Amino acid sequence: MKAHSELRLLPWSGPDGKPCYLSTDNDGSRLSRLADTTEAIQLDLAADLIRHASEALGDQGTEAGELRRLSADLVNALQDVLRVAASRGHRLPPSTPSAISGGTDPQLPAAAFG
Repeated sequence: MKAHSELRLLPWSGPDGKPCYLSTDNDGSRLSRLADTTEAIQLDLAADLIRHASEALGDQGTEAGELRRLSADLVNALQDVLRVAASRGHRLPPSTPSAISGGTDPQLPAAAFG
């Protein structure tokens, strides 16, 4: 088993809502490919939601109920995108600290992945 920092955060939660992780040395494994496909779908859906939200916000006739549903969908999509970003960020090779960033990497809040 790999160390926790070497585990891949998967783009879905377990039945109890807790994060799921994958431990593998094979990025081409069936589960790795499924995770890659799921991430791509989640990112595409988020992009579609952004386009829809932009249109809805520009339309004075958009009803409040539709805006509430759209807001809920955007929150869910943002949670998915944050999970994808965290998963991909953890798989990046370690970088050397730069003078520009002050040598610190930004950290995403763990609560964002619940």
